Amino acid sequence: MIAGNYNRISRFALKAGLASCGLTVLKLVAFRPLPPPLSAAPRRSASRLNGASRNSTGRRRTMAGETIPNTRIPILRSVPSLRSWRRPYMVNQRIVGLVPTMGALHKGHISLIRQAARECHEVVISIYVNPAQFGIKEDLASYPVTFDSDVAELARLDRELVDDGGNLGHISAVFAPTTADMYPSGFPGQEVDSTGSFVTITPVSNILEGASRPTFFRGVATVCMKLFNAVQPDRAYFGQKDVQQAVVIRKMERDFLLPTEIVIGPTMREQDGLALSSRNVYLGTRRRAVATVLSSALQAAEKAYASGKTATSAILGAANQVASRELQDQLALKPKERALFEVDYLALSDPETMEEVEAADPSKGAILTGAIRMLQVQDPQEGEDLGHSGGPLVRLIDNIILQPR
Repeated sequence: MIAGNYNRISRFALKAGLASCGLTVLKLVAFRPLPPPLSAAPRRSASRLNGASRNSTGRRRTMAGETIPNTRIPILRSVPSLRSWRRPYMVNQRIVGLVPTMGALHKGHISLIRQAARECHEVVISIYVNPAQFGIKEDLASYPVTFDSDVAELARLDRELVDDGGNLGHISAVFAPTTADMYPSGFPGQEVDSTGSFVTITPVSNILEGASRPTFFRGVATVCMKLFNAVQPDRAYFGQKDVQQAVVIRKMERDFLLPTEIVIGPTMREQDGLALSSRNVYLGTRRRAVATVLSSALQAAEKAYASGKTATSAILGAANQVASRELQDQLALKPKERALFEVDYLALSDPETMEEVEAADPSKGAILTGAIRMLQVQDPQEGEDLGHSGGPLVRLIDNIILQPR
């Protein structure tokens, strides 16, 4: 987030010439030797469960510590316990993959875990809601925390991965640290002018998403650096939906000479085109029906480019028309029926820098990005599904990579 079997990026992204912005897979020289060719992932022995006991949550505690119920997958709560777990795999030259998450797992996360299991012997899932990537007025307090259902889904998925002979590995550990573990000197705060130990990747962190959320990429880069240092993964897996985040992490990997290969998986979508996101649970029925306006707008812009248009005004004009038409349709409805939204931005960016451009370069393509704010519903009705936590304002992002032509 490699030539041969390690390249999981789509061909159109490769053709887009995205090497320097981080959307193609780089070929890195690992600091740790690679293992021999593919081998079957070891199955966990049921006999190793002897002597296990359950805590109040139903999760097992063994001599090795807490585990997911009915599995031997350890839940590692501290950096020392993680490093103790990690050490033998360095000696045995096992490929370790990391899938960083904030929980509230969905099909996008599952897709990344499946990809990691195909390519790595041991897969670590981190579940940590990182406060540093939330602004002071953002949804940290209401962010969905679904740890028990998340680990239950991981247990189910792991059984499937182990039974599938086509995988190199399986889910080997869950890393679920506290903020005290991740910020041992104390959490420095969410304000823009907070002082503390941060990783900042500029100028890419200051534009588009970074302009709307000035502390977001600082928080993302900082927590990813911490996770990379703690887990020491050979590979780390991220989704293309957060395309600017992928660019930031790849630049961090390159600029700080990190021995971790960054792999980007494709955006996963609902059948109607909505990009999967943990924040979709906030939408509720009314807003969910309108939330596809962002993907529809970007698709209209993509069609404009495919038809031969290259000027940003023409390409984004098609997207703006879709958004404007949908907003007018909603305003024509009664307050108890409508779902209103605001367009944060629609942008056409250079694939190497994420800087906005006046025209797409057909020789290398471009990146379409957008963000909208789904406003709280007006005149909510008794019994109406407003979404998680009462349906607060929801900010949705999406992107489409335009192929060279």
